[in-house]
Amino acid sequence: MNRSREAAERFAERRRREDEAPRLRDVVPTLTSCRIEVDEARAGVTGAEVSHTRRVVVAHAPALFIVPCSDGSCRDGGHDITHDVLRGLRESRAEISGQDACYGHVGNADCGRVLRFTAFADYQAST
Repeated sequence: MNRSREAAERFAERRRREDEAPRLRDVVPTLTSCRIEVDEARAGVTGAEVSHTRRVVVAHAPALFIVPCSDGSCRDGGHDITHDVLRGLRESRAEISGQDACYGHVGNADCGRVLRFTAFADYQAST
């Protein structure tokens, strides 16, 4: 019961942050599409343990890119890749890559899972 309540609280906090964030279309008005490919693994592991593609609905998306940690035992963790992604989008880069270590904890130890991401973006043609 306690775990589900904690998960619900984390979800509510993430939703609140998304609602308060500026809209992506206002921050990068020339952006027409964006998808982010994500791979996550324990530190020191070369292959991905978890991977997925996140398609961004530019018309409605917040200018906030937070990926929850995939380790179910991780507390207060996740990956905030907002700065790197927004910098690349503002520079009109078609491909943006980076990585981020989870800032949460598993038991008494740092989680340290590593997320690697590549964002692919398209923009309106200049007139």
